[in-house]
Amino acid sequence: MFAGTGSDVGKSVIVTGFCRIFLQDGYRPAPFKAQNMSLNSFATPDGMEIGRAQAVQAEAAGIPCHTDMNPLLLKPTSDQSSQVVLNGKPIGSQTAKEYFRKEGRDVLRQEVHNAFDRLEKQYNPIVLEGAGSVSEINLRELDLVNLPMAIHARADVILVADIDRGGVFASVYGSILLMTEEERKHTKGILINKFRGDVSIFESGVKMLEELCKIPVLGVIPYFRDIHIEEEDSLMLQTKNSQATHGKINIVVILLRHLSNFTDFHILERDPRVHLYYSNDTKDIAQANIILIPGSKNTISDLCELRRNGVAQSIVSAYEKGATVMGICGGYQMLGREVCDPHQIEGQIERFAGLCLLPISTEIQSEKVTRQVQFTFLDSKELCSGYEIHMGKTVPTHGTEYNSLNTLTDGTNDGFYLNHKCFGTYIHGILDNSAFIDFLLRSYTTELADKPFDYKAYKEEQYNKLADHIRSHVNMDLLYEILTK
Repeated sequence: MFAGTGSDVGKSVIVTGFCRIFLQDGYRPAPFKAQNMSLNSFATPDGMEIGRAQAVQAEAAGIPCHTDMNPLLLKPTSDQSSQVVLNGKPIGSQTAKEYFRKEGRDVLRQEVHNAFDRLEKQYNPIVLEGAGSVSEINLRELDLVNLPMAIHARADVILVADIDRGGVFASVYGSILLMTEEERKHTKGILINKFRGDVSIFESGVKMLEELCKIPVLGVIPYFRDIHIEEEDSLMLQTKNSQATHGKINIVVILLRHLSNFTDFHILERDPRVHLYYSNDTKDIAQANIILIPGSKNTISDLCELRRNGVAQSIVSAYEKGATVMGICGGYQMLGREVCDPHQIEGQIERFAGLCLLPISTEIQSEKVTRQVQFTFLDSKELCSGYEIHMGKTVPTHGTEYNSLNTLTDGTNDGFYLNHKCFGTYIHGILDNSAFIDFLLRSYTTELADKPFDYKAYKEEQYNKLADHIRSHVNMDLLYEILTK
């Protein structure tokens, strides 16, 4: 298990790297995170839902993703409540106070233990990931994902610390000091992550940590910028580009408060023809050639916010002046005439006007659609792939002829195509298909890709680069010695 001294220390990426390392070394690894909180999710081959990070880790391990790799997923719907997805299916929404209570905790604990036990029978090793800090002592009795899970799994725990944020000695020593005696027995090593500068300068620090904590430091991993692995947390979007630039196709992704599945746009960050940026500033939106409205975990709430802050009007104005507007999932719903929630699934507002760019109407429904799909778009013959995760049904408004964007291999249709400057879809991952990227960009460039961008091969290259980076800075012999004792 790779557990952390805090959130955002790099656990997910470390697990991804070790999944690839173990695969390269001839093993059959699988990732596991008992409980994840994220709006970035993925559909498994059997139509269930898990955290996107575990799907990425499974890809690095060379295996199909499965709900047993992330049996419990929390998808925030507001600052105080989340939809609870258990074994791939939503079981309702709970406030933090409702979720972190003792009653019913044993049921959830048994579910995540069962998932691990099933996974362990198929793969070796299981690479577990903790969540947040290992030392939230006020939640120790309720913890499903950190050291109690490691104890059930009989896992060796490697404590990951982020030296870039400062305070690495206190965070590592304090975390170990706050463990119970049994928890400390499982903690076998320390990994220092995100080091900037000359690693040799920290050699004395390594010795001090080992003397203080009585366990070895397995490595000091330098900060990297040239390896591109999908981030788990949309908070990272705040550090990305936020303004237009000259000489490229400017594409803005609207920053929604409940933005989900932001990895839909990861491929555009790699396209040399494109300058991708994230913003909810009306001036930045006005300068974009293409406006992408992403998925949302609370479509009506985000629509309200877009109306309040002027972004809704800026999107409409930009379209009227020639910009392309595309919506994905919740963003597709927002492009319509209205979003209705008669059962108050998202909140107390039962109907809210959309941007009125597409002649469609959406009703939020209690049943979630979760599936992987293959499709063609418009008159293209190229077979594309993606996945759906949504809780709404969208239909053309009365008297409108349905002009679908996509045709699925099962014969059903998806999305709505108004013209080459306005369209929407429920399919996440649609932009991972090079043919669709060329379609999206063709109004702004005559330079189509001479050779289609092979996103799958690109990701494989990044997993291997990550594995090489970790190998070169971790004592792998010592790690294998720990794991085989």
